[in-house]
Amino acid sequence: MVGQRRQTRQIRIGSVPVGGGAPVSVQSMTTTKTADVNATLQQIASLVAAGVDIVRVAVPHWEDARALTAIAAKSTVPVVADIHFQWKYAMAALEAGVQGLRINPGNIKYQDKVRLIAREARARGVPIRIGVNAGSLESDLLAKYGRPTPEALVESALNEARILEDEDFFDIKISVKHSSPRTMIEAYRMLAEKCDYPLHLGVTEAGPMPAGGVKSAVGIGALLAEGVGDTIRVSLTDDPVEEVKVGTWILQSLGLRTRGLDLVACPSCGRAEVNVLELTRKVNEALERAAIKVPLRVAVMGCVVNGPGEAREADLGIASGNGFGHLIVRGEVKGKVPEDRIVDVLVEEARRLAAEKERELAEAGGDVHAE
Repeated sequence: MVGQRRQTRQIRIGSVPVGGGAPVSVQSMTTTKTADVNATLQQIASLVAAGVDIVRVAVPHWEDARALTAIAAKSTVPVVADIHFQWKYAMAALEAGVQGLRINPGNIKYQDKVRLIAREARARGVPIRIGVNAGSLESDLLAKYGRPTPEALVESALNEARILEDEDFFDIKISVKHSSPRTMIEAYRMLAEKCDYPLHLGVTEAGPMPAGGVKSAVGIGALLAEGVGDTIRVSLTDDPVEEVKVGTWILQSLGLRTRGLDLVACPSCGRAEVNVLELTRKVNEALERAAIKVPLRVAVMGCVVNGPGEAREADLGIASGNGFGHLIVRGEVKGKVPEDRIVDVLVEEARRLAAEKERELAEAGGDVHAE
């Protein structure tokens, strides 16, 4: 059971509310050279198709800053400019029309420039994320604590927040990321007690799948289960689309997002009379191609022991036998399906159920893609 959500102030990154009871949003970051506008927009489109809510782009060079005008204007989700060291790039990003900034004020050497960024962001209504990472902690805090402890990360974040607050700027969200889920969890817990800003969760440098997904699920999931966290990013050494998928799965696992496909499958055992792993892979790929957006739970079970019960809990399911599968739709057994037809029949039924749900939601005046 997920704990009561931590009460925070709310900010808006473009059209996306963050904090203040808003749904937890999923972020990712492009891996293209930002100066390559077409490639960056194409990757953003792929992330949008996967369900991303906010996209961050790196701005290490002037040509990247100049490209932001076209990217921010054409992206269908809010764009956050990721700025390090160069305060001038932050100013250029604001002029380009980005919907958010991510800065680490500690690596922008001059506080007066950070204050200048805050004043310009306030004038334009653009929120700022203070992003503190273990790998970029200030030298004085490393000397004080000996290493990037949770206390050091939190002290750094709050010190930087005070610089912005001194400029009457409070449209802030904060992250205190670490590559250790345990350290990251402790840091966010501590930070949550010391401020009411919305928090951006992530295990930094989580690495490739599957380890990166597990570490992210442990760190992000533990905090979300406690009601801490308002937006997340899964940092994988992989295609950023995979980050969005894992992030969405984390939210769905906790009941914090119900959009799209939820595939339930048994792990297989000696009772299975079909190749459950191969069947599940084929079903998953076929349903992803179907691009179903409404909430839909599909179960793929390998035998008739637990299969019928589990499948009845889903919108749609199959309980496999020897050369066939029992098709179960909304709790009712609809008959047997030959093994070589299971994938096609599941996709057909999934499309039909999705269309029914869309009609029901439309008649009720709801959003078919709502969280």
